[in-house]
Amino acid sequence: MNHASYVARRGQIETYFDRTAAKAWEVLTSNAPVGRIRTTVRQGRDQMRHTLLSWLPQDMRGMRLLDAGCGTGALAQEAMKRGAHVLAIDLSPTLVNLARERHAQELLADASLSARGGRIDFLAGDMLAAEHGEFDHVVCMDSLIHYDTQDIANAFESLSKRTKHSILFTFAPHSPLLATMHAMGRLFPRTDRSPQLSPVRKSTLHVYIERAVRANGWRPHRMQRISSGFYTSQAWEWVRQ
Repeated sequence: MNHASYVARRGQIETYFDRTAAKAWEVLTSNAPVGRIRTTVRQGRDQMRHTLLSWLPQDMRGMRLLDAGCGTGALAQEAMKRGAHVLAIDLSPTLVNLARERHAQELLADASLSARGGRIDFLAGDMLAAEHGEFDHVVCMDSLIHYDTQDIANAFESLSKRTKHSILFTFAPHSPLLATMHAMGRLFPRTDRSPQLSPVRKSTLHVYIERAVRANGWRPHRMQRISSGFYTSQAWEWVRQ
């Protein structure tokens, strides 16, 4: 693994989400009014989250889930309601603290949630750290879209060694339309720009991942692309057979 490449990119992402755009993401992930462009992003992210959740078991009691790149915790909340023990981790301490606050508010509003057997542990840090232990399922929703093909495959290989059943992740699919929209995104004020996306070709990513994990029983399964205005992301499910 080109660890230096991953670490350098990770640092850029942490700086953006923790220092530059934390407030913008707090608003985007709430019910507060936003502009037309951010509305499409919000809708796209909602669709993606619902897609990934639909690929997880409805009954997750006794299961451990890694929500890698948890942001403000929406997916972790839903998984907990199914009885999962969720480790919700993100590079941004600011977003993790916000997720923790929102979770506490939801528990206060609905005391029955804690009786379902699920729980969430929030943590700021690196999603690939081995000390996080083993998981039944892993979800990486839009947490790998800023990395190149090799780094995505390396991250997948690292997570696969500690995952029993499935890894669900998203990537930025290579297309002329996405390239054009990304170029248009540079028109935003500098403080609103996210780190540059790394569009990847599905066929190339498939080769890289399969080369790394096929011998351990991992196979590709469902795939779904979500396109909503300025949001385009492709979900891919890999399962261990």
